[in-house]
Amino acid sequence: MNENVNVPELIRSDSPQFPTASRLRVRTGLAFTLFGLFIYMVGAKPGWFGWDRSPVVGFVQIAVFLVGLATICIGGYTGLLALWKGMQRTIVADIGLRLVSTGYVVAVFAGMADVFGMGSQFLPDVPYFGPWQAGGVLIGEIVIAIGFLMLIPYQIHKSVS
Repeated sequence: MNENVNVPELIRSDSPQFPTASRLRVRTGLAFTLFGLFIYMVGAKPGWFGWDRSPVVGFVQIAVFLVGLATICIGGYTGLLALWKGMQRTIVADIGLRLVSTGYVVAVFAGMADVFGMGSQFLPDVPYFGPWQAGGVLIGEIVIAIGFLMLIPYQIHKSVS
């Protein structure tokens, strides 16, 4: 009797205990993250590329670095989720995923506080990206980083080695 008939790949004794992550998804996530980092740097420090035309940080700059931060979050989510291929995520990983989303919302709200009418400059004045808003964006980024750390599948690497 053939023992390989109708037996899923994950149950067979000659297959590895844990499936490997899809290299294409991991590389796509990494490429998205690096592209997002480039967009983020263009928005945060356009002078590094010789594109700075204003002494203040305005609406367009804030919007560009927030789009870059969103691209970083999507790329990191895609890449880290690929590491969980074939396995159920833990509660900690699900909480980490929600922390990434929450951190981005905090960063957007802090960065666009003047546009939303919650900052120190009210429309039609030029939005001012001051120290309070920078601190709020930094807090959002820290929450995003904690969420990404929680999304890493640590137990898979411990049990394989």
